[in-house]
Amino acid sequence: MKRSSAWRYLWKSEDIRKKIIITVLLLVLYRLAANIPVPGINRTVILSLATSSNTAASNLFNLLDLLSGGTISNFSILAMGVYPYITAQIIIQLLVPIIPALERRIKDDPREGRTLMEKWTMFLTIPMAFLSAIGQVNIFNSMVTTGSVLNTPFGFLGASLVPTLTLLASMVAGTMFGIWLGQLISEYGIPNQGLSLIIFAGIVAKIPSKLGGILADQQNGWWMFILMILVLGLTIFAIVFVQQGRRNVPVLFPGRRVGNRMSMPVRSNLPLMVNMAGMIPLIFAQTIISFPALIASYFIKGGVTTGFAYWIYSTFGGSSGLYPVLYFVLVVGFTFFYTDVLFTQQNYGDTLKKQGAQIPGVVRGAPTQKYLTKVQRRITFPGAFFLGFVAVLPYILKLFLPLSQSLLFVISAAGLLIVVGVVRDTFTIIETELKVHGYEDSIIKG
Repeated sequence: MKRSSAWRYLWKSEDIRKKIIITVLLLVLYRLAANIPVPGINRTVILSLATSSNTAASNLFNLLDLLSGGTISNFSILAMGVYPYITAQIIIQLLVPIIPALERRIKDDPREGRTLMEKWTMFLTIPMAFLSAIGQVNIFNSMVTTGSVLNTPFGFLGASLVPTLTLLASMVAGTMFGIWLGQLISEYGIPNQGLSLIIFAGIVAKIPSKLGGILADQQNGWWMFILMILVLGLTIFAIVFVQQGRRNVPVLFPGRRVGNRMSMPVRSNLPLMVNMAGMIPLIFAQTIISFPALIASYFIKGGVTTGFAYWIYSTFGGSSGLYPVLYFVLVVGFTFFYTDVLFTQQNYGDTLKKQGAQIPGVVRGAPTQKYLTKVQRRITFPGAFFLGFVAVLPYILKLFLPLSQSLLFVISAAGLLIVVGVVRDTFTIIETELKVHGYEDSIIKG
């Protein structure tokens, strides 16, 4: 007797095959659009940022370039990716517990609440995209010591107004195009995975060229390549292990009346995740820690290498040994903060009370929520420290490996978390689709 996997029916199911083909075609279209440059870009200056040796500017540039799938180095219309939408989504989530009327509306009708949140997220995405585009141009202009990232003037006065509006409109349109493709994937392709697959495709598209850069080193190429593959494999295994970590809290559901008889109470478990926040703490930490360096960069343009502004620039830009320590602390802190926000919104105490369920030995309602919050914080502790460790892993390896910072960003925490999470979720969704269509594991005699 042997078990046959439902995955052998993957290509036989016409509906699932159609969804996979649509997903692949839309991702290919996204990658083609990623090569369309914005008008007026000075590509020579942009590439000089990536090739500059171990500076705060190159560190930040290469991290953004990896997460965007190379659209930053091309400065394409998709240079911002779909991140303005994700930022808007995070802001809306954080506003829910602050605005009582919004919180009550979501609790009263969760479906209408989700529709309302999606509507306001799209409204907020457009101004966020404009601000992000302006900030991106100004940031890269402040990074270069000579010249400009644009061949055209940038500003909102005089002759620079039209080229500036043209550039911003093309970047915002690119972001909205990427969001639209993601929504098409979620609707007609792999369900609920559109934006995740868009980001995933960008990161994966950049990894081969980075690994190829390691092989280009004639002195240490092959053994360094093998070592990096091993590090990647171990890091991915650790991420999967921690992401799959759960703490099962026993829950007792009341019995149901069937005719004149009462069924026995049902014992079940409430799974609490070790890392509930995902990669959001990394985005928060990277944004906060980069902000002082970006402000300081306006004061050191022209090659200044001394003074307080340069110290801020190097410390918070990635060139200082203090940077990984600050990054680690911020990731751990934001993991606890965002987990608390999400857990409070879910309000398991009230949900279980409405269902008549109870955790043995704990009073229903607020005491249950307090108990679960305590348990969640306790299991978040190792998850937060693991996330912080993976975040600073490239900087730790840099102490021992003769590789440039851009190549070490191949194993960046944000990139690997996205890749691992998207692959895991996609496989789960496809497996569920196979079961829905009747293709389940079967026992074959033999």
